[in-house]
Amino acid sequence: MSYDNYTLHDPWWLLALALIPLVAWLRGRRGVPAFVIPFAAAWYRPSLVTVSRLPVGIGVAGLALLVGALARPQRVDDRRQVHEQGYDLMLVIDLSGSMLAEDNHRPGEGPNRLQVIKPVIRAFIENRPNDRIGIVVFATQAYTLSPLTFDHGWLARQLDRIEIGVIDADHTAIGDGLGVALTRLEQAGREEGNRRKGAFVVLLTDGSNNSGVLKPPQAAEIARARGIPVYTIGAGKDGYTFLPVRDERGRTVTYTQIMADLDESALTSISEQTGGRFFRARDANTIESAFKSIDQAQKIEFEAKSYVLTTELFPWFAVPGFLCVLCAGLILAWSTLRGQEAPVHSPFISGPPAVS
Repeated sequence: MSYDNYTLHDPWWLLALALIPLVAWLRGRRGVPAFVIPFAAAWYRPSLVTVSRLPVGIGVAGLALLVGALARPQRVDDRRQVHEQGYDLMLVIDLSGSMLAEDNHRPGEGPNRLQVIKPVIRAFIENRPNDRIGIVVFATQAYTLSPLTFDHGWLARQLDRIEIGVIDADHTAIGDGLGVALTRLEQAGREEGNRRKGAFVVLLTDGSNNSGVLKPPQAAEIARARGIPVYTIGAGKDGYTFLPVRDERGRTVTYTQIMADLDESALTSISEQTGGRFFRARDANTIESAFKSIDQAQKIEFEAKSYVLTTELFPWFAVPGFLCVLCAGLILAWSTLRGQEAPVHSPFISGPPAVS
């Protein structure tokens, strides 16, 4: 039994409401004994009889509310997702010193490589609301900035906080960064044998591996064995670019030129070995195109889930019902203490015999 999104879990209890008038009718048919007391008419006060109807009405209302509570009224919120798309993915971001390089403009007149990729990554995260996403950052060592999470707002705030220099930025440990990301993708219940279902990695760097314990080919072999595709993005333009030189307070004092040392062959090998793809991204537009291509390639449709949320409403009936019955009893007790006779016409309240 339901009305819109309201329902009764045990509607058969409503049959008990029919017993209330039935009991009243049966009670009215019973004979009422009477005493013959001289001069009783002089004691009759109509106001007391009228007032004594109040507890009867309150008691009947309380019983009706309690019966309604036993029927368990509920509000039902039916949550259904016919189709949902989602993946578990780790973003692996290079924070080595070369990410401070400023491409495609004169020194000091534009963003560095990290500042270019941040809004692109943020847009990528926002475009995948049903994914669990985590972030690993690496330079000389690799660290987990965020484990897998659905809280993309919190994830975007963590992304805004990362800067070059928050970790040792002298070297580039690509293999360690990928290894940490693969460790974060280990999830019980989402593996068949040794292969991971519904997961991939996006690795972005502008350099070559020159630090760390795990070599990129070794990390790639682990990813291949687990069935995790790795998409690699090589950032930064070819040739010479400008790199700021900072003092101990982090202030830029001058610029120097550096030669790009991106190891395209290593990144291409990682992607081909794992079933991913390599992208060469020299500016903001090509970086954005790379992330869009990955977004289109890695969409999966999981089995739809349906669940129902119910809110129990019986307290809204049970509490006032109990209070009504209690109130009726207190009124009757107070009336008895004051010497008032219970009304003879009440089908529910038996009191002293009526006088005549």
